[in-house]
Amino acid sequence: MKPDWKGIYPALTTKFTEDDQLDILAYLNNVDAQMDAGIHGCVIAGSLGEASTLTQDEKVSLLAQTLSHVNGRISVIMNIAEQSTKEAVTAAENAQEAGADGLMMLPPMRYISDDRETIEFYKAVATSCDLPIMTYNNPHDYKIEITIPMFEELLKMDTIQATKESTRDVTNVTRMRNAFGDDIKILCGVDTLALEELVLGADGWVAGLVDAFPRETVVIYELVKQNRIAEATKIYRWFMPLLELDIHPKLVQNIKMAEAKTGIGTENVRPPRLPLTGEERTRVQNIIDDALAKRPELPAL
Repeated sequence: MKPDWKGIYPALTTKFTEDDQLDILAYLNNVDAQMDAGIHGCVIAGSLGEASTLTQDEKVSLLAQTLSHVNGRISVIMNIAEQSTKEAVTAAENAQEAGADGLMMLPPMRYISDDRETIEFYKAVATSCDLPIMTYNNPHDYKIEITIPMFEELLKMDTIQATKESTRDVTNVTRMRNAFGDDIKILCGVDTLALEELVLGADGWVAGLVDAFPRETVVIYELVKQNRIAEATKIYRWFMPLLELDIHPKLVQNIKMAEAKTGIGTENVRPPRLPLTGEERTRVQNIIDDALAKRPELPAL
């Protein structure tokens, strides 16, 4: 299913067994929970999916298993996060050959490319395959910003259609709309800014805590689209302490703890990551437990 770049797209975590193999059963159990909640697509092997620790074979296997399981019910987006242009092109070609519905693409990893280099990096992938592409604009974490003049060049490519807006500046949604109207789809990429950006006109939300709380995430999006802002705000305020677990260097461990607590995931991470311990674990566990104790009754849509 080709993406229309609207709605809730979980950045899925990758599940591992105790002996550090892909845990496909646990992973697909979470995918089922997401689809039951009404998500519109998913992003696999992203930063939250521990992409930097996955081999290309594992990424292709994860993609194939996901596509087979969802069977066209939602769009499946493969993340591209590579160090060289050649590796990015190969990853995109592998994704297309395996049947991905689209790509989410980060700027070059490790090397901080300038504007010209970043544009050429994206163009190389966009011309190497036919898959629709969502750029990932996250200068906070990756030190490369895709500016409006850069988007003017990138949007000349038919396959570059959307952006994951993670600049942490909500006014960028308005700037993008003023510059490009509906010629680009905008999906919020920062959990703690999602309601604000949806109200300002973002088309969707590439979400993190959705992995543990899928229905709450979908309901917030649907309420905003129905202009039921007060109801969405009430849920969002309850959600905020959890959402803040996403804007932390250990977001993977945090969110996997929440997934395990809600029964749709495990805590297993791939080294060098390690599960949380001590005071750090207690702090996160208290946030999760408090949220579960106060979990709101969701309104009908």
